[in-house]
Amino acid sequence: MKNLVLASTSPYRAALLERLGLPFTKVAPGTDETAITGEPFSSLAMRLAEEKARSVSESNSLVIGSDQVAVLGDRQLHKPGTPENARAQLEQAQDQTVTFYTSLALYNTDTDQCQVDLVTTRATLRALSSDEIARYVEYDKPLDCAGSFKWERLGISLMHELEGSDPTALEGLPLIKLCGMLRREGLLVP
Repeated sequence: MKNLVLASTSPYRAALLERLGLPFTKVAPGTDETAITGEPFSSLAMRLAEEKARSVSESNSLVIGSDQVAVLGDRQLHKPGTPENARAQLEQAQDQTVTFYTSLALYNTDTDQCQVDLVTTRATLRALSSDEIARYVEYDKPLDCAGSFKWERLGISLMHELEGSDPTALEGLPLIKLCGMLRREGLLVP
């Protein structure tokens, strides 16, 4: 059986992968996440997922790489890092739609083949008051989440609508796509 490796230090991606009940190890990919000038956001996400997966050269392994790019209008939203930045992001995004491009790559280190796919999710926030935003940021502390909300927690209360084919993609690792990729590699998910 091949080793399963998650090329990520994200606790969110690790928790999602644990749902599948398969043993895996985590490796920091050390990938430069700088966008190439003029690169479409969806292409950026896919390129980074593949680079992360290919950064691990451990033999007899299936390596999972994933990346997520959050976009409001024509600009990328990054992880806010501070409560002030989180509140500012939510102020800008309220009553608008944030598009999340979540990419997934599964790299077979023995065959040098890499499956790559993309899941697009649209999160439309409702109109929010400054007090609601401040209370939300204080409660959920979404400082390490692009878009400044955790839909899987209290962030769902900020939503008007979510549109996408896989809710786990919004958390950072599209498990529906991943299960299909693993099956194509002969790894059965319980």
